[in-house]
Amino acid sequence: MKRIGAGVIAIAAALLAVGGAGKAPPMPGSEPELYGAGLFSTGEWDFFLALSPDERRALFCRANATFSSYQIYETRLDASGHWSAPTTPRFAGSFSNADPHIAPDGRTVFFISNRPAPGQTGAQETFDVWYATLDTTGEWGDARHVPPPVSLPGVDEWSPSVAASGNLYFGSERPSGHGGLDLWMARRTGDAYEAPVSLGDSINTSANEVEPWIAPDESYLIFSGLGRADSVGRYDIYVSRRDHAGWRRAKPAPSGVNSRWLDFNQSVSPDGQWLYFSSTRPHAGPLGERFDFPRNDSTVAGIGNRRGDMYRIPTRALGL
Repeated sequence: MKRIGAGVIAIAAALLAVGGAGKAPPMPGSEPELYGAGLFSTGEWDFFLALSPDERRALFCRANATFSSYQIYETRLDASGHWSAPTTPRFAGSFSNADPHIAPDGRTVFFISNRPAPGQTGAQETFDVWYATLDTTGEWGDARHVPPPVSLPGVDEWSPSVAASGNLYFGSERPSGHGGLDLWMARRTGDAYEAPVSLGDSINTSANEVEPWIAPDESYLIFSGLGRADSVGRYDIYVSRRDHAGWRRAKPAPSGVNSRWLDFNQSVSPDGQWLYFSSTRPHAGPLGERFDFPRNDSTVAGIGNRRGDMYRIPTRALGL
């Protein structure tokens, strides 16, 4: 996700905790449900979920309490239907790592990291795009840097999402943009990427567009927006479809998804049926299915504490 800063996130959450007019009752099926209590939702800063094509492996993220450091974890679904205790995949063993996107074929993961780029020493002040592939044993290998023109020195790249074509979508603030952070696409040609191009003014505005999730066939795009004119809260989720004329103007996701809280870090299940996202909205209802095994109530005690919890909603609620 885009790191505007821990202080800004905290202030935004506090401001959104007060006020707000009443709303009409939501349409049936339009309200998101808490997801993964005890594993993906724990009361920690939980954000982002990436599932393998068979949905038996998952990569997800947690931040520290001040939202200044991020880590990627992996869990696997066993034959008895239980998710394993989280482990750190080989490519994410050090530095700050986030936003894992598994390619449609399941064999490559793209993510961001502040680790040293080739030829550097020490952590960077910005995040580059990196990737890792599955080895012959089915385990993730070492991280490899995605060089310019995708990763640029001194520039942040966010949430690298890859289509079946190999084209890479990501957020970044660059010259020739619309102002603030914009969404870009780097076309894959052979073994390299062409210079990224802006997704244009149907997507990008003078505010901030971050965290793209691209459909495998590139027919639709879901992203997070910050401070747009049509925002409901702080971060909101937007949807755009692509037709023969290009990208249609992005529209906010339904109010059941977007709230006056922070709603971001979205992804879609490999079967296309579910939208997952992180939200800082308060939660006082049922926890739903528990994913902690063996059961440990301490892993759910902080859910709804206005950090980040994972939610899901059928994609049909977004008209997809």
